[in-house]
Amino acid sequence: MEACEHPSDVLLKLPWLPVSISGRHLLAKSWFGDSAYHILLTDMHCVWEERMDSAAIQRRAQELNKRMQAPVKAFFSHLREVIQPTLTGSERQPDGEALISLTQQEDGGICMRLKSKLAGLPFYWEFHCNPAPVTVVCVQLVRPLLAMSHLLQRQVDQLGGLLVRKDAEIQDYKENGATLSRERLQTEVFEEQTNREDFMAKTLPLLQHHALSFDTDLQHLYTAIVTHGSTRKRKLSEKEQPPEEPGLTSSGSVQTDPGEDKDQNQNGNLEAAASETVERASVKQSVPSSSDPAERPSSKPKKKKVGLFR
Repeated sequence: MEACEHPSDVLLKLPWLPVSISGRHLLAKSWFGDSAYHILLTDMHCVWEERMDSAAIQRRAQELNKRMQAPVKAFFSHLREVIQPTLTGSERQPDGEALISLTQQEDGGICMRLKSKLAGLPFYWEFHCNPAPVTVVCVQLVRPLLAMSHLLQRQVDQLGGLLVRKDAEIQDYKENGATLSRERLQTEVFEEQTNREDFMAKTLPLLQHHALSFDTDLQHLYTAIVTHGSTRKRKLSEKEQPPEEPGLTSSGSVQTDPGEDKDQNQNGNLEAAASETVERASVKQSVPSSSDPAERPSSKPKKKKVGLFR
């Protein structure tokens, strides 16, 4: 798992997998870290989930295995290896001594119990999966499935248009004298409405028996859609986030370099001295001269110089 990604984001990018536990057909997705896990299960009537961190796993291990005093990392890899084949629908069966069962709880949750051997001693574990919040169901299941449906419908429309063009191409060949060498290769002209009605009539009855099928192509499509959505969402959030202005502290004040402060202080002293000199000169000019106005040279307006220097 990438360090910048939350476990829920990693789980979102994993496809739903068809599994069978105690004869019950479900769709599952699961994430196991070094000492934490997140599981989702659904029978399309309800979605259940369980999230456990290291501290919660330690407490449950102590409750179910009274004699065990080992830290989480000592037994978590064993738990992961035993349960993952079941949660991924793998043909590889868990350890021959491991027993996994699933029971429905009165409160609406489901409990998946595991019994195996760890270092020659019995090891027990229980996954307590409760109904997931609506937000989780929408993010992990509803929205991706709606996007998949929309994308597949666009693909159907494109394929329908391609068939129409192919029929026009074949008709042009026929009008120019082309014939089929094998009559069994001849097809009827594609009519979209007729084809859709025929497809629905033949396929809908089959969905009653294969409603939980999620084959490899659909898994790849699901992963591609949620990955694209996550990437787009991240880019939009980065674009909306205003860039930090350099030199600003958390309090909003301007952060300067010590050397810059020294230069600014020197410049401030020079500016103060220059200002004082200008004030003295202005005071001196404001005092009336005691000399005779006649002796005062006549002031003629100076001609302005035009150019870079004035």
